[in-house]
Amino acid sequence: MPKLAVLTEFNTSVELQEFPLPEVSPGGALVDVALGGICGTDVHLRTGHLSVPLPIAMGHEGVGRIRTLGEGLTTDVEGEPLAVGDRVVWANNIPCGSCYECMVLKEPTLCKSRKIYGINRKATDAPHLQGGWAETISLEAGTTIIKLPDSVSFEEVITLGCAGPTAIHGVVENLNIEPGSIVAVQGAGPVGLASAMYAKAMGASQVIMLGGPTSRIEVALEIGAADAGIDMDTYPTAKERLAAFHEIAGHGADVVIECAGVPAAVAESIDLARPNAQVLILGQYTDHGPTPINPHLITKKQLKMFGSWGFAPSHYVKYVKSLPHLVKNHDLASILSVYHLEDVNEALADVASGKVTKGALRP
Repeated sequence: MPKLAVLTEFNTSVELQEFPLPEVSPGGALVDVALGGICGTDVHLRTGHLSVPLPIAMGHEGVGRIRTLGEGLTTDVEGEPLAVGDRVVWANNIPCGSCYECMVLKEPTLCKSRKIYGINRKATDAPHLQGGWAETISLEAGTTIIKLPDSVSFEEVITLGCAGPTAIHGVVENLNIEPGSIVAVQGAGPVGLASAMYAKAMGASQVIMLGGPTSRIEVALEIGAADAGIDMDTYPTAKERLAAFHEIAGHGADVVIECAGVPAAVAESIDLARPNAQVLILGQYTDHGPTPINPHLITKKQLKMFGSWGFAPSHYVKYVKSLPHLVKNHDLASILSVYHLEDVNEALADVASGKVTKGALRP
């Protein structure tokens, strides 16, 4: 019977449990997981910072090979023929398609009824195997399945897991990054790295990354995601970071992308921006409480402020299409640290501490 990582209680260890291999549903698929990505959201989820049902089937990022195709499923979302053994990735969420957010706002990321693998799927509910930290995952009808191009590896896909499509939604679709722009990225995790890469692809002449630990800033510089870095170990206060930033950027950033997930970073993003700049708040995915900001600076600088929440299946399709370009320009696989599925709790601890930039589990 396939193993699945299950969180039974908040702030406890994740357990590996066995469940029977389910029958494939019409329009769905069974996929043997090659890698299940570990995201910062998983760390927050384990500590109870998200309202999720327990016991939860863990893992909202995954890649693998098709084991069984359900009746009626013959192609991926773009019409590419699917067969047993094909390498695929899947969008982790299924919007309802009929609510106010989906139909009127046309913002499926805001759908309150989204089904999300590894986020709101209970391990006790059939078909049980609905998380990516498993030997096999059961994908239901309506899942956006994408056949992977031969030019990218499983490791390269999972490195930016959900960070890539999150950046597509937030950075590519919201911001106007003109050639020659100076872009500040706060946060050196996968979302920060993905945002930096897309900013460069859009024409930024200089990407300056602020974050920590130092090792993550070094990784960003090594793979060419950032052109300069300001690490929080060397510059521990906002005042010191701002002074160091202005030595590099002069009047400030044309675009600031907050990917830190720390509320205080929002006030700092306003300080980093030059007048008439764009500021994107992308990292506040979990609620860590309020933070003081000076709204006068938003007006005085005439800032354009944006917020972006997660991603929709369409953003995952765009992410996969962009991967050959990203792989050509950045060594994505070098960011990844792979652990055995049995070492899930060690992997979670290493991601939480910042010891690794990106972790993944191999069944």
